[in-house]
Amino acid sequence: MKTDRREICRILILSALCIVAAFSAFAAEPQTRVVLLGTGTPSAEPDRSGPAVAVVVGGQAYLVDFGPGVVRRASAAYARGCNALAPTGLDIAFLTHLHSDHTAGYPDLILTPWVLGRNRPLRVFGPPGIRNMTEHVLKAYEEDIRNRTEGLEQKSPIGCRVDALEVRPGPVYEDARVKVRAFPVNHGTWKHAYGYRFETRDRVVVVSGDTTPCEALVENASGCDVLVHEVYCEAGLRFGPASFREYHSKSHTSTRQLARIASRVRPKLLVLYHLLSFGCGEERMLEEIRQGYDGKVVVGQDLGMY
Repeated sequence: MKTDRREICRILILSALCIVAAFSAFAAEPQTRVVLLGTGTPSAEPDRSGPAVAVVVGGQAYLVDFGPGVVRRASAAYARGCNALAPTGLDIAFLTHLHSDHTAGYPDLILTPWVLGRNRPLRVFGPPGIRNMTEHVLKAYEEDIRNRTEGLEQKSPIGCRVDALEVRPGPVYEDARVKVRAFPVNHGTWKHAYGYRFETRDRVVVVSGDTTPCEALVENASGCDVLVHEVYCEAGLRFGPASFREYHSKSHTSTRQLARIASRVRPKLLVLYHLLSFGCGEERMLEEIRQGYDGKVVVGQDLGMY
């Protein structure tokens, strides 16, 4: 009888230890994930969709930008097991600026999830001009919307509704999972261009948007867990015509400039996206950054999860 009791105690202790170990592993696993839905530029690269980043917290995805291919990339991430990126669940998005490579997927984001069954309005937060863009996109597709709601499909008119809110730098959104802050960045002649800082219970994620080096980004990204930052290859830019070099140097961040930024910010992970390689390979871009930065850095790939 004593042996039985000892055996029972041993089993109970082992079970308790297993539960503690499992809980510890769960607690150590980040609940906030960054999924790159598009790492490209205006160039029509077949392996890189237009700029789009998803910050996934629990079962909710928060998009930053909606370049070409955004919904199909989200669907691919869903097929790989990221349930929060089911197309019908895409209903919160933030826009950095109104450039076409960051917004050409807007009709897709409005309409495709709705056609597939989204029954909630899409909420979009962005700079001045996003409301006007929204109104014109919906106007362009009014015949499609009318046919789908009044015709044989009988779609709900709620799922194609868009609540577009024009925001200024500062806190722009908060719910039980996340706090989101917009900050101004310098992107050529754009009057309003933003980066975004996401604060969750376990991580801080910052997305630069398109920008030259600026103090606002350094202040908002300091000590973050993940910094997703645009970049161009400094060596490659030298071979372009003068107007090409002038535009990119006044609108974007070079590899060496990003190395200096990262050395000040010290993110736990630096992820490169919106990759303007100008013919340079990924290794060359990493080499240029590593000459001035010794932290962890990766070249982002579409559907990469961090």
